[in-house]
Amino acid sequence: MKRIEQKFKELGDKKALVTYITAGDPGLDETEQLIYAMERGGADIIELGIPYSDPIADGPVIQAAGKRALDNGTRLFKVFEVVKKTREKTEIPLVFLIYFNTILSQGIENFIKKCKEAGVDGLIIPDLPLEEREEIRELIEGSDVDLIPLVAPNSKERLGDIINQGGSGFVYCISSFGVTGVRDNFDVDLKSFLEEVRAVTDLPLAVGFGISSREHVEKIHRIADGAIVGSAIVKLVHETNGDPKVIEKKVRELKGC
Repeated sequence: MKRIEQKFKELGDKKALVTYITAGDPGLDETEQLIYAMERGGADIIELGIPYSDPIADGPVIQAAGKRALDNGTRLFKVFEVVKKTREKTEIPLVFLIYFNTILSQGIENFIKKCKEAGVDGLIIPDLPLEEREEIRELIEGSDVDLIPLVAPNSKERLGDIINQGGSGFVYCISSFGVTGVRDNFDVDLKSFLEEVRAVTDLPLAVGFGISSREHVEKIHRIADGAIVGSAIVKLVHETNGDPKVIEKKVRELKGC
């Protein structure tokens, strides 16, 4: 059983907390330690954002983190090395949030091969056109790597196609219109949106964009299978220069333990 599937099975009726950091911010050594810290704090799945020069889905906090990571020499092959090292100590599901051009620059087949070898459990590709998905799906099929579909409130007419054409692991449901970032409220009727998503899939649903507090997590957990917290953690990583103890404490607060 794949790690992500196994995690949701282990959780049973409990809900998942998915946490996000930008790989290489403030450095790759810190990234490895932050993975362990977030797991200790109660994270169930961890997303590693692969820094990219034109991150269309990211707000200013994550954009700035990506720039810092690129400026300090973070490159994809180095992130793969971090994943390999963490696999010696943890089985927590690790997911890449990565832009399609980064994959293309590696060669799709070579990139998927490296994901399998390193122990990457899933891919979220915000700018992957539905029409370009087939090649990745064929290369991933039968492996332990999930192609995690990303759906937005304006995806309604194509929900079935987006999710069911090779989607696995869980569905990343965007809570609001626009880019990532901390919010006080959400733009859409999330409950109705999630009901529409559930109508076309049995995969777990995790909600991201704008979730930053325990109150937000609790709200999401009442209507979805998981809550994704990104910008709030990335901001704290920057403010504390990647202090594992502070991040572990923040994740514990989000988890409610």
